[in-house]
Amino acid sequence: MNEMTFYDLKQAGTISHSMSVQVARELGRRIVAGKFEPGALIDDENALSERYQVSRVVIRDAVKILVSKGLLEVRRGIGTKVNSRNRWLMLDDDVLAWHLSAPPEPTFLKQLMEIRLAFEPKAARWAAERASAQDIANIEAAYQDMVKYEYQHANELSVTKFIKADAMFHRAILIAAHNEFLQDIEGVIYSALLVSIRLTNKDPIENGTSLPFHYEVCQAISNRDGALAEQLTDRLLRDASERLQHKVDNKVA
Repeated sequence: MNEMTFYDLKQAGTISHSMSVQVARELGRRIVAGKFEPGALIDDENALSERYQVSRVVIRDAVKILVSKGLLEVRRGIGTKVNSRNRWLMLDDDVLAWHLSAPPEPTFLKQLMEIRLAFEPKAARWAAERASAQDIANIEAAYQDMVKYEYQHANELSVTKFIKADAMFHRAILIAAHNEFLQDIEGVIYSALLVSIRLTNKDPIENGTSLPFHYEVCQAISNRDGALAEQLTDRLLRDASERLQHKVDNKVA
């Protein structure tokens, strides 16, 4: 699983064949992976043009894309430098996706989980209070897909399908909350799930242990119990966070 799975979840459609977009993605991946130190200057237009075998106009447009995402800054007479992470647009779909091509970074994953814990329990409460019948049907359908693919974990394809179903479950809750701002954080959920599965080595057992938590959240929303839905979602995410931290600690050790 990589950034292509992220784009698939975001329903981004066909990846652009624009050369400037392709160069921006290649440079963006390298920046996110830490190949450039903050404050470092990247190669000039001529050098990049030669490396990627494209025109200087393409390089210029690629740099503009990365400047718009906060990764680069152009300084006249000095060059183009890499910005520190606190200037990146972290909720940008590409920035989130490019982290999936980089080595798993524990601090980044921890911050993703913190954002989820801050917003998703409240979203579950609102979903229980505001969801339409179709919203609830969508949440239940996503849960049933998780169950189906958990019992077909013989290969990586079924694991990928399980993760997608998991992502659709949480997305359906965000939509059911009927708050437009919440839908902007769905990329955080996808990124967190996809980075997490890399750390757990796509372990099907890890996937299955989360099903009872998801079932209880689903039931609480279906029963229109907002307080319980919020409480159970918080518990679900804290359990996931603790298990991930255990994996991280073991890898570091």
